[in-house]
Amino acid sequence: MRTRDWPIRSKLTALVVVPVTALLALWIFATTLTFGPALDLLAARTFRYDLGRPGDAVVAELQRERRLTVEQLAGARPLPALAEQRERTDRALAELRRRVAGEELRDAADASLQARIDQLVTALDALPAGRGFIDRRKLDRAGAFGLYNGMIGSAFQAFAATATLPEPDLNRESRALTGLGRSRELLAQADALLSGVVTEGRYAEGEHARLVQIIGNQRFLTEDAVADLPAAERAAYQRLTEQAAFARLRVMQDRLVAGDPRTAPPVDPAGWQASYDEVQQQLREYELDAADGLADRSVPTAVRILVRLAVAGVLGLVAVVASVLVAVRVGRTLARRLSGVRTAALELAEQRLPEVVARLRRGEQVDVTREAPPLEHGDDEIGQVGRAFNEVQRTAIRAAVDEVTLRRGLNEVFLNIARRSQSLVHRQLALLDRMERGTEDPDALAELFQVDHIATRLRRHAEDLVILAGAAPGRGWRNPVAVVDLVRGAISEVEAYDRVEIVDVQPAGVLGRAVGDVIHLLAELIENATAFSPPDTRVSVSGQRVANGYALEVTDQGLGMSDAALEEAGRRLSRSPEFDPAESARLGLFVVARLAARHAVRVNLGRSEAGGITAVVLVPAELITDEPAPGVGDVVGRMPDRRLTAARGRAAPRPRAATGRRAPAPAPATAGPGTAVQGLTPPAPSRLVEAQPPTAAGETTPADVDGLPRRVRRRPPARSAHPADGTPSPRPPEEARRVMAALQAGTARGRAAASTGPAPRTSPHPAPPSDTRAAGGEPTETERDA
Repeated sequence: MRTRDWPIRSKLTALVVVPVTALLALWIFATTLTFGPALDLLAARTFRYDLGRPGDAVVAELQRERRLTVEQLAGARPLPALAEQRERTDRALAELRRRVAGEELRDAADASLQARIDQLVTALDALPAGRGFIDRRKLDRAGAFGLYNGMIGSAFQAFAATATLPEPDLNRESRALTGLGRSRELLAQADALLSGVVTEGRYAEGEHARLVQIIGNQRFLTEDAVADLPAAERAAYQRLTEQAAFARLRVMQDRLVAGDPRTAPPVDPAGWQASYDEVQQQLREYELDAADGLADRSVPTAVRILVRLAVAGVLGLVAVVASVLVAVRVGRTLARRLSGVRTAALELAEQRLPEVVARLRRGEQVDVTREAPPLEHGDDEIGQVGRAFNEVQRTAIRAAVDEVTLRRGLNEVFLNIARRSQSLVHRQLALLDRMERGTEDPDALAELFQVDHIATRLRRHAEDLVILAGAAPGRGWRNPVAVVDLVRGAISEVEAYDRVEIVDVQPAGVLGRAVGDVIHLLAELIENATAFSPPDTRVSVSGQRVANGYALEVTDQGLGMSDAALEEAGRRLSRSPEFDPAESARLGLFVVARLAARHAVRVNLGRSEAGGITAVVLVPAELITDEPAPGVGDVVGRMPDRRLTAARGRAAPRPRAATGRRAPAPAPATAGPGTAVQGLTPPAPSRLVEAQPPTAAGETTPADVDGLPRRVRRRPPARSAHPADGTPSPRPPEEARRVMAALQAGTARGRAAASTGPAPRTSPHPAPPSDTRAAGGEPTETERDA
């Protein structure tokens, strides 16, 4: 039993209940131990009047019937007196059976006494059968003598079972009276045996020896019983035995003992009978009077015991009640005081300290003295614990204030660094934009695109610092943007963009206020998918409308995650956690959780069929609109070089299923990153070159219906490696890359001009527009500290 984890109230309760229960048990045991003897003393009167008196009458009648039965068997004819004696015996037996069957005697008797009473009743039930044997002379004198001796012996065994009084003096006297009754029974046996010898005129074989033995036992029991009598009773017995009848009887007993067994008994039968009847009667009266006096004295003794028991019981009960009251009062006081300390500790840990931290994070001022008032719990050990806890809570609140101040300063440092980095990255991107516009060399332009892609990724990492600092990135869109363009923009910010493919994206749009954060969120998930999957595998992105919004799925074919890791990642993504510098290895999850919480986007991780991980991004319905028309908030035309450009032509995905949206313009496939728009199938280089009829150098064709200018075919540079027969060689990849880059730039300018009118070409290799301005002059970024 681990009591260490018990609540303090349970411990105090056990501390109180166990001793009180033990004390109560002792009180009950002592009361029962004392109450039992008192009941035994009160039961002595019941034993006397329900068993002793009727039993003694049965014994006297059986003794007389035994003497007459032995005389009849010793003679030749029946004795009329025996029939009369049998009637008196039957009446005494009926009274005894009625008394021993009563509930009062049975309730007062213990198991031993009840067994002996049953034994006595069973022995007496054999009397009618024995009489029949006697009348038919199937029993001799010795058999009849033994029959009656057995029944009388059972009666004395029942008498001896009642001599178990708890008071020593009374119990000793009761045993002495029982001994006197046995000695009187031996005297009656001697009388019955002598009556048969006198009737027959001689001793039968062994009768003289048995007579001598009976007389000896009778005298021994008498002396032993008289020695246990009280002084007054012993003196009364001695005065009784000094009478002439006792003296004559003793003299005749001596003659019988000294007589010759071959001759007739040397006593006068009439004198013996007269002396015996007088002695027997006086002894019986003495025993009855002494037994009645004993029963009467047991009642006052029982009353005295009960009085002492009542006094002791009341005092014990008062002691138990007082112990319970004191223990309960002290226990409740301790429990209340300890519960107060516990409540204060829990209130500080669960309410006040988090509330103080929350207020500090909101920028409010906190007074430590007011938030941690002193708790008074007395001057004992509990009070000392309370005072120590006062210091602990003040220290905890001061530590919380210092920690929040430190976090605030750390966030400001992050934010300052991030803003500075953002400013530099924005300036770098603007410079790259100007350089791309002014560069005509395709190789240089491709390298600039690579630098542009790296700068775009640097901008995302700078935005990570802004998010870690608790601020929002400074870029945003005013108009809705197509989901497919968001996916392309996210792919363009990933290092391994060439491993990502767009499987199927149903047409839809996202409100401009959430575009930047959704792109950032998807970029983090896609980069995780590419980083934790083999380099020769593909990462697929798909999207579809669902009942609650729009679901985007990013699936990799990596090693996957354990159940515990998935559960932990899901728990982190389900809420916006506080930044913990100790978990720097999970900054991606932190950024995703922050961005998702900002727009109520739900992100769930699960196992994919290929064994990797599938990240499901559920954009809520309030952020989803219909897919905007091209040129209206279409980011593809505004940011082809950084945000919304994707992998190389070899990583281009399959065409999207027909969804009602017009097919976008063919995308160029260049070797540099960020130049091919993923989700479109680029045509072959030869088709791109021959798409329009040749025109003069520097001329432009009128704008088509969609506002896109027609590309002027340029003469390819001379090649020294042409075969002699003039047959053109296959176009190398580098040349195809340059052609695709030029086509992309022209496509971007055409789409930008579609909303404002045709724009004149200023260079045969136009550079893509800077992403610092949206189509139609709409601002796309807010550089807060640039």
